Amino acid sequence: MRITVDQRRRRLVAQQLALAADLPGRPAARSPEDVVDRLLALHATDAPSVYLSVLARVPGLVLDDVRDALFGRRTLVKVLAMRRTMFVVRRETVPVVHAAAALAVARRLRTRLLKELATLPTDPPVDDAEAFLAAVEAQVHDALASQGPLDGASLSRAAPLLRTAFLPTTAKTWDVRRTLTSPLTALLSAEGAVVRGEPRGSWSSNRHVWSPVEDWFPGGIPAMDEAAARTELARSWLEVFGPATVKDLAWWTGWNQRDTRAALAELDVVDVEVETGAPDDPAPQPGVMLVGTDLPGAAESPLEGSVALLPSLDPTTMGWAERGWYLGPHKAAIFDTIGNAGATVWWEGRIVGAWAVRPGGEPAFRLLEDVGADAERAVAAEAARLASLLGGDGVTASFPTPLYRELHA
Repeated sequence: MRITVDQRRRRLVAQQLALAADLPGRPAARSPEDVVDRLLALHATDAPSVYLSVLARVPGLVLDDVRDALFGRRTLVKVLAMRRTMFVVRRETVPVVHAAAALAVARRLRTRLLKELATLPTDPPVDDAEAFLAAVEAQVHDALASQGPLDGASLSRAAPLLRTAFLPTTAKTWDVRRTLTSPLTALLSAEGAVVRGEPRGSWSSNRHVWSPVEDWFPGGIPAMDEAAARTELARSWLEVFGPATVKDLAWWTGWNQRDTRAALAELDVVDVEVETGAPDDPAPQPGVMLVGTDLPGAAESPLEGSVALLPSLDPTTMGWAERGWYLGPHKAAIFDTIGNAGATVWWEGRIVGAWAVRPGGEPAFRLLEDVGADAERAVAAEAARLASLLGGDGVTASFPTPLYRELHA
């Protein structure tokens, strides 16, 4: 069975973009939780992206709706998991992504941190890496239990061993003095010992606070078998992003080929040929699809005239390793050199431009191809709608592309 680019774009629009529309067999999304249910996970490396990923998909929602889901109801939780990347997932999904991805990340982070403590120069010197790390963890736990939630600066004052610094070993500009706070809190987050809470300052701030996991999950994150969790995560991912290649799934999860294929072997899938739109190799590639996956046609997918403006690192833009079928020739304009996506303009299931909200709240966009006057008017209206929801704030991406910098200036 061959899955065409048109079928993939129609499914993408129906499953991930046109969430406010009532479609056959799928009611409209009404809440931030509904959006996450449809997308599985939101990228959360940049705090504003979480808000904008939701607001882009459900007109009528506002910033406070997203904030309340994250920090009021706590139905959505920030986790460090797949590919050592920050995501927002449903509270019920946390045990799955924790066992399927975060624990493996945590093991790598702990090994790396112990090696650095044992081999790199530090101030003050560390004599026993294992004993020192255990002492730091105890300080952090005690500080959060008695004084939390705390942001990074406050936590390092309450747990002074966090101020231990790795010293530069080269003359490289990036090789600077760095304290233990960031790598240690990342490790504890991946291990499920701490949880990121509401940021200090505005809604767009990345200066979050830390809480002990028991504040969010009494008794800790429920344990799952790692292999079973990988199977469940693969199933959930294919429901959202399939049909797709095995490479797509392995990239998104951060798994090796062995674990990826073992997870798929436990699922009811069918082998398919997937058109990826790769300009250097237009032939379809081997892929997989869950049995029963809906492949909407023209009557079931609002592809024609669909417009969406997605933020930097949006889960749809970042959802696949093979992106030619929706990215086209625009990789250099949309992605930076290490693979981070900028804010994107989508028309009929493909990326056609970039956009930004400048300081002061003015929207700006640039189309990278001629999509017609009607499309341009629709993009302008959507840019104005999103900018109006931000209360005059601009949005600055942590990983800006050259085109994004031009639009944001």
